[in-house]
Amino acid sequence: MSKPHIVIIGSGWAGFYLAEYLSPTIYDITIISPRRASTYTPLLASAACGLLNFYLAEEPVRSKSRKCRFLKANVTSISFPSKTLHCAPAFDDDTDPITNQPFTLTYDYLILAPGCIPNTFNTPGVAEHALFMKNVSDAMATRKLLFDLLEKASLPTCSPARKSELLHVAIVGGGPTGVEITAELDDLANHELRDLYPDVAPYLHISIYDVAPHILGAYDRKLHEYANERLVRRHVAVETNTRIEMVDKDALWVKGKGRVPYGMLMWVTGNKATELVMGMRDVRRSEQGLVRLLTDSHLRLFKDRDSEDVWDGVFALGDAADIDGQSLPTTAEVAVQKAKYLTHFFNSRSKGSFNVPASLPFTYTEKQLVSYIGSRDGIIAGRGGREGWTGRSAWLAWRSGSVMWTRSWRNRIVILLTWVLNWFFGKEIAKM
Repeated sequence: MSKPHIVIIGSGWAGFYLAEYLSPTIYDITIISPRRASTYTPLLASAACGLLNFYLAEEPVRSKSRKCRFLKANVTSISFPSKTLHCAPAFDDDTDPITNQPFTLTYDYLILAPGCIPNTFNTPGVAEHALFMKNVSDAMATRKLLFDLLEKASLPTCSPARKSELLHVAIVGGGPTGVEITAELDDLANHELRDLYPDVAPYLHISIYDVAPHILGAYDRKLHEYANERLVRRHVAVETNTRIEMVDKDALWVKGKGRVPYGMLMWVTGNKATELVMGMRDVRRSEQGLVRLLTDSHLRLFKDRDSEDVWDGVFALGDAADIDGQSLPTTAEVAVQKAKYLTHFFNSRSKGSFNVPASLPFTYTEKQLVSYIGSRDGIIAGRGGREGWTGRSAWLAWRSGSVMWTRSWRNRIVILLTWVLNWFFGKEIAKM
């Protein structure tokens, strides 16, 4: 008899972990994703600012050691009753007829981990003019644009006023991603760029905009106030209680302030559901905030809100899914813990011996939040009655955590060696 076929939708934290660790001796495994690599998102800001090479911030799905089938495609719709996926190849701007031919795929077990997409909140101009930070392509675009702006500002025909406009980096979103991008850019500006571009580097300035009353809202008051004070001390403009009304290619419009010129706009405000999730019928979804698929405590997908029935052989996890009644955060830690749970569930059962109700439900083990705020300083949230802390030890904890996110020991060693070389000889970006 043939092995049961598991199809994984998505190559993010959850999907990639499952593709890596599900047993190929028990199952035929297929992973469908528009991206052929899994991104280590905590490393993107560091890669964009030259702390490490781009290839270290992602890992290809295809590997000699990974016994799974990969299809570079998008799932456009799902027929749960017939266990059929309708798919379309994912090749942007490719005119080859084969890339326009849809196909179907059947499954025995389906694992939904499609992730989310950036939420622009329907702000005019954002999709056309802003940079995001979701994958390595975004990090590469950020580095390229930054150096293009520095070269433009270095031209003898560029006035001081224009230099200031070109070298204004506007970051919309005061969560951990926005603050960590700010921290890495500020470090770069105050060290390598002052050597490479001594005439224009002093013009580079960074602003963080957030609609919330303070940045890093997941931390307690003492820690987010500490982060705010440290950023302001380094001349980062922290603009909270601020709403962006529209964006064009040269400026953003801030409510109450009007037009604010920028050279680079980064939009890191949060996520929204994919078209696949929004288009699913007869499934239970959350009704407030980010729309997510809802599962039971065994990660099985509910059919609808009025029923406690679940779809046969369908599981959901990652940012696109949540356990009904729990409201877990959309973090890599939650995605990976759920993926470990499902991996153990599938691998510990031989073909045909599934008994989900008898298995233990998923339980999330909360880890401490850690964020880098620049100048070898960081913050760590408290846990279990203990207060959080700040300073260099928090920065070191963040750096070591960044290394451990990578699953390849080779990449971990290369990252550590890169940091040592950076310490003695400066960032690689200074030689580009």
